[in-house]
Amino acid sequence: MLKTRIITAVLLLGALLGAVFYLSPAGWLLFCAVVCVAAAWEWGALTRLPRAQRVALALFLGAACLLVGLATGLGGGQMRAPWPLAGLYLLSASFWLIALPLWLRRKWQVSGLGAAAAVGLIVLLPPALALAHLRQLGPWLLLAALAICWVADIAAYFSGRAFGRRKLAPGISPGKTWEGVYGAVAGVLVYGFIAITWLFAPAWTPAGLLLLTVALVALTGLSVVGDLFESLLKRQAGLKDSGKLLPGHGGVLDRIDSLTSTLPLVGLAALWFVR
Repeated sequence: MLKTRIITAVLLLGALLGAVFYLSPAGWLLFCAVVCVAAAWEWGALTRLPRAQRVALALFLGAACLLVGLATGLGGGQMRAPWPLAGLYLLSASFWLIALPLWLRRKWQVSGLGAAAAVGLIVLLPPALALAHLRQLGPWLLLAALAICWVADIAAYFSGRAFGRRKLAPGISPGKTWEGVYGAVAGVLVYGFIAITWLFAPAWTPAGLLLLTVALVALTGLSVVGDLFESLLKRQAGLKDSGKLLPGHGGVLDRIDSLTSTLPLVGLAALWFVR
């Protein structure tokens, strides 16, 4: 199993790097739409939709990603209309920051096509568009944003295994611990300051340092929340993985669950700070 996971991870990373650096803007937007379709198909399984409705939902969200991306200029070399992206990012941020803590506490379930489509649109469409948006601003900026979740996952895994004692959410994901979260925060803080310094070479001020620290801690927390949300849906659906597309890793949603909650916030910050 470990060998399979490593081989799949290496192949995925190679495919991602090739797509990020060599696809045209239109090709990358199409790639993002395909990822959205695959994730929406698995989302349909997690929300227990019948096959025909899963197909319809996946095609709807993929088409929405393409249409919004083209309308805002993400399929070309320059953004024309950022306001639809800003609205979707704010909707996503409100969902993850306000609704999700209560959702995890109450353990609500998604029932029916209408609820699955509405929540799926909030969970899947903004991060798919953020992938296209951040790559338009620069491939290294996109990879730096993705690496926030990668660093958080790796640091949480090793710190949890070494020091994990107190369970984070035993009724949702018994393997996660508070010590793992603390390790993730520490790892992301170290990585984040290095990445920001390398990408932008800012003139650090006390206020800037404080703002970046708060932002990195918040993104780490959101990555954990995204992971817990998918774990809750899998537990409610009686599934171990969201799918079987990626040998040793499960499905697409198993690999991007943390990104669904963090990328829209990074995209929103990019709209404000990056020109």
